[in-house]
Amino acid sequence: MINLKEKPYYLKDEEINWVQATLKSMSEEEKLGQLFCLITYSDQQDLRQLANKYKPGGLMCRPMPAEQVVNAVKILQENSRIPMLISANLEKGGTGIAEEGTFMGSQMQVAATDEDEMAYKLGTVCGTEGSAVGANWAFAPIIDIDYNFRNPITNTRTLGSDPDRVRRMGVQYVKGVQEQGVAASIKHFPGDGMDERDQHLVASINSMSCEEWDNTYGAAYKACIEAGALTVMAGHILQPSYTRKYNPEIKDSDILPASLSQELITKLLKEQLGFQGLVVTDASTMAGMTIPMSREKAVPQAIAAGCDMFLFTKNLEEDYEYMRKGIETGIITKERLEDALTRILGVKAALKLPGKQAQGELSPDYETALRNIGTKQHKAWARECADKAITIVKEEMGVLPVTPSRYKKVLFYDIESQQGVAYSVRAGVAEKFKELLEKEGFDIDVFKPASGFEGLFNRYEDIPNKYDLIIYLANMATKSNQTTVRIEWAQPMGANVPVYMEVVPTIFISVENPYHLIDVPRVKTYINTYSSSDEVLEALVEKLSGRSEFKGKSPVDVFCGMWDTRL
Repeated sequence: MINLKEKPYYLKDEEINWVQATLKSMSEEEKLGQLFCLITYSDQQDLRQLANKYKPGGLMCRPMPAEQVVNAVKILQENSRIPMLISANLEKGGTGIAEEGTFMGSQMQVAATDEDEMAYKLGTVCGTEGSAVGANWAFAPIIDIDYNFRNPITNTRTLGSDPDRVRRMGVQYVKGVQEQGVAASIKHFPGDGMDERDQHLVASINSMSCEEWDNTYGAAYKACIEAGALTVMAGHILQPSYTRKYNPEIKDSDILPASLSQELITKLLKEQLGFQGLVVTDASTMAGMTIPMSREKAVPQAIAAGCDMFLFTKNLEEDYEYMRKGIETGIITKERLEDALTRILGVKAALKLPGKQAQGELSPDYETALRNIGTKQHKAWARECADKAITIVKEEMGVLPVTPSRYKKVLFYDIESQQGVAYSVRAGVAEKFKELLEKEGFDIDVFKPASGFEGLFNRYEDIPNKYDLIIYLANMATKSNQTTVRIEWAQPMGANVPVYMEVVPTIFISVENPYHLIDVPRVKTYINTYSSSDEVLEALVEKLSGRSEFKGKSPVDVFCGMWDTRL
């Protein structure tokens, strides 16, 4: 039995009475619906019907204009007998839900400041701005550990590869966001960042031994649980060592990702680590969840294994029916269903949602919301984070500072990946940075590859004779459904590869992926910024010009374990 008076709920008697009375009063349809957290991309969907017909326990908002968020939340909460959990990927700031919000910085940018307080400020920004538009659940912090530089999805979304820093900063985010009345969801249990594959495309593997896991990922989860994290997100990640520990006879083919694994969710997370809060699956639309078993089996199996909420659906009607059958046939036992519902209602009570509903305070006011997002204080913190995070990894003696009096004529190489849907690269970063340099007084030419083939290139000496400095800016962000984050050089024959480093001073700047040295190992001056916001670009120019010092400390092995990247 869950003790709702203890961590992480700390409910009073009247709040416990609400949980018990609500559970007792729920219809079978309401019980079914509470297990689901659905999704919206705007306020244009028929959200009223969604709330009335399907009665979901929660809903996730993708980033949209603040007015649309407020409208969506208003419709949902006013048409729900049981108040809803409203979630968002509040990983980098208020922009995770409202487009007008503050982009504080990627988690790796925050980590590069090496100040735990910056993680607390990130949580505070996410909680304050999320709650301003009606959110009460942050799918953050990410406490994955970025051990594998080839992983195409963790990268700057993590707090780096030092498990101690991940643990400390993860705890600070949890404290910051939950002080603002927004539940944290530490993710992606049991921990991404070891495999080089993406859970959107395949179930990945955390291959640590039990002891290694305990000292790294386990320590981070234990610390965040002790700090009072209300929820955990289960990833589509296998942890074979712990699965075999709890089930020694299991066949390799039967080892399941955490989102479907009774060994990992019930035994490891809930029993061994003592987590009593709510467990939600990662997006059930990911291939990592749909590959191991049929959809009909996977939907109820997630709840039977110990997850309490099911994130998204492939097909709304079909997945609801699969879950219903799982309850009717006993795949989800009566005891497991009641336990899941108690945890869901317990989190809602811990967030004071029933009282807010009774007072008519669940629906945010648009004008009030605007006054609490993108505030001067939060923007100041974003500038502070940028100033303290930008990291100079390698510096050629005498190259800096970069001023027009030293380097009037600059050749600029822009390397930008295509925009995607999720975790997409920000468009126009290279042009914005170029404009900032031009304001400083530089005369800049943007490199364009010649159309010739072997033997027909321009003269090698044309570049050193014409340019004083070469600057590369790489803007290649991680995103789902992407298997690598590597530079694809221009034709013909890698026309934009850095080949003039010995004759023209060359600076390579990455505003997103910190691992580009694997592709430009001998570049002599290399800088990571970890994000591409205006605050970051402006701070970058200040540092290049010598008006501000580089303060960041790399949270990862930017040299990718290679000796030539250090040259």
